[in-house]
Amino acid sequence: MTAAQAIAATDGRVRCPWSESSQLYRDYHDLEWGKPLHGDDAMFERLCLEAFQSGLSWITILRKRPAFRTAFSGFEIARVAEFGAEDVARLLADPGIVRNRSKIDATIANARVALDLDIGLDELIWSFAPPPRPRPTAIADVPATTAESIALAKELKRRGFRFVGPTTAYALMQATGMVDDHLTDCWV
Repeated sequence: MTAAQAIAATDGRVRCPWSESSQLYRDYHDLEWGKPLHGDDAMFERLCLEAFQSGLSWITILRKRPAFRTAFSGFEIARVAEFGAEDVARLLADPGIVRNRSKIDATIANARVALDLDIGLDELIWSFAPPPRPRPTAIADVPATTAESIALAKELKRRGFRFVGPTTAYALMQATGMVDDHLTDCWV
């Protein structure tokens, strides 16, 4: 069995190989990743975290997630949409989060766009869910983008969202259970 295939962990369960480098990754893999997620604020949080992850490792975001939740008022769309210059200054000074001005500004702008949608953010994003497909057998079979993630990114951008390219959109689809990219041998 290669590292690109599911591997048996110390607890005897077979998992996707990326989940075995830390307990935080394992918990995220077992309890969250790939499970259907609904709710506008919950979807907004995942969209924001995927955007903050751009250019960084996901473990960095997982480690900082509690601080992100505190800093961004639990990712409540209505509250984040009200953030102003003082909030931006506060966020830029917060060592618990990723202090990237463009990503902070995008999060606030995205909250304002989400608040003004004619349908809920959850409904909008899930409208791009592809039909179920077989699970991949190896990591090499997992795409970085799909036609659906390209279309989702295009629609989000058309509506005014930022930091939502096709790769980020696909990672969001994976994280929220719109696609099931757990490997075929994975216990989840």
